[in-house]
Amino acid sequence: MNPATPTKFSPYDIVAGISVALILVPQSLAYAELAGMPAYVGLFAAAIPPILAAFFASSPYLQTGPVAMTALLTFGVLAQFSAPTGSIEYMKLAALLAVMVGVIRLVLGLIGGGVVAYLMSQPVLAGFTSAAAILITLSQLPKVVGAVSGGQGLWQDAASAVTGVWDWRAVTLTVVTLVLVLGARYIHPLFPGVLVAMLVGLGYSVITNFDGPVIGAVPGGLPPFSAALPWRSLADLLVPALVIALVGFAEPSAIARTYANLDRQAWNPDRELISQGVANLAAGLSSAFPVGGSFSRSSVARLAGARTRATGGIAGLTVLLFLPFAKVIEPLPSAVLGAIVIAGVYKLIRIPQILRIWRYSRLQAMVAVTTFLLTLVLSPRIDLAVMVGIVMGISVHLWRELHLDVESWTVGTIVHLEPHGVLYFGSAPGLGTHLNEELAAHPDAEAVTIELQGLGRIDYTGALALKQAVTEATESNLVVTLANIPEHARRVLSKVWEGTLPEATVAVPSIDETS
Repeated sequence: MNPATPTKFSPYDIVAGISVALILVPQSLAYAELAGMPAYVGLFAAAIPPILAAFFASSPYLQTGPVAMTALLTFGVLAQFSAPTGSIEYMKLAALLAVMVGVIRLVLGLIGGGVVAYLMSQPVLAGFTSAAAILITLSQLPKVVGAVSGGQGLWQDAASAVTGVWDWRAVTLTVVTLVLVLGARYIHPLFPGVLVAMLVGLGYSVITNFDGPVIGAVPGGLPPFSAALPWRSLADLLVPALVIALVGFAEPSAIARTYANLDRQAWNPDRELISQGVANLAAGLSSAFPVGGSFSRSSVARLAGARTRATGGIAGLTVLLFLPFAKVIEPLPSAVLGAIVIAGVYKLIRIPQILRIWRYSRLQAMVAVTTFLLTLVLSPRIDLAVMVGIVMGISVHLWRELHLDVESWTVGTIVHLEPHGVLYFGSAPGLGTHLNEELAAHPDAEAVTIELQGLGRIDYTGALALKQAVTEATESNLVVTLANIPEHARRVLSKVWEGTLPEATVAVPSIDETS
């Protein structure tokens, strides 16, 4: 049970922050490798960014740092420019990408652009996250079976790993890690299964002198701060940075909104954009890669009793204090990190959700399925799949809005029309067409009543189209009246109408009231 969150700092924040850090350390190592970076770079992304984000966030629970989806997007974007082998060029491009993502989010937050949190429709999110989770899982297969990635591409490397020779020591470590991470919730919600799995993997590696793939050399000390980035690549990374800024914000905004609703608190998407923007700027300038908000770590913070946004800062500070001693993780088997990643993303495969969308709307389901398939096919350029999905989602919405739903019925010699929806420049022609069809079907009609209570909105072009339809019908010796005009529509119509609106003096009953 979580009480209403007070605004004053509490000792619970310290406990929650340390609890988050215990999970953040192994996750950051795993997600760094997913982004094509050396594992230790994940510690840089988990140190300074959460500390700075805490100063600006509105949610007391949202935990910033490396996350799987943003890491995969980063890999997909940068793989086309440089081989992800931990090269200096690749790492600098990742840092520049983080800076650009940070600037975009920061600007959007400052201008009140928090509405972008709702830009990605549920079908797009369901299709993308499901396919991305599958890709993430496939990318970890070489690690969990102890194979060395051949660098032939995700699908080829995954196939080679499955069909090749398995290192049963790595497979055993994978199974143990999955049991510890996934079974932790059955022990206690705050049991640090991820940390325990990492310690078990380290202990096994040290005791047995494990000679399989491990993390390897980890430099000690603070992150190297630098603004010497490949700024010449700004133009190449602009669109991908915009995609990551938007897609990567969908998760933290959903987290903050969900917990705000549960605790009956207000939350500010603009402040979350600013906090995420500052965090990514810090990540880029501290030689890391783009970061986001983690649902699993945010859940831990809430369960541990977090009271204020200082929890995230304490988690980052804990990681920062660990950095000088980070060499102790050098023997950690890569199989453990691969299993941690798989355990963190398998729930994102939401095929049942896509099937439910199909039952409700074929068009929306097409958006979800197309985004899903394109994400798989276009890998590693999954940012392109997201862009196509967003465009499709908006196009479907516009297509549906083009078709104005108009009910019609006749009472004696009076034809009644009742449009429903939005009467704007795209749907306005449909009203005139429908009126002409009704008049053609009822040549003995003497009057027309257009009932407007079903209009959700009307713009200037829609008002002009309505006036033109009324004028043409009047010139055909019909008596035309407008009934049940909503106040929002009256304001627009009054501005475009010359003279008095042809409004019925008595409200005309709708089709539901006359039936």
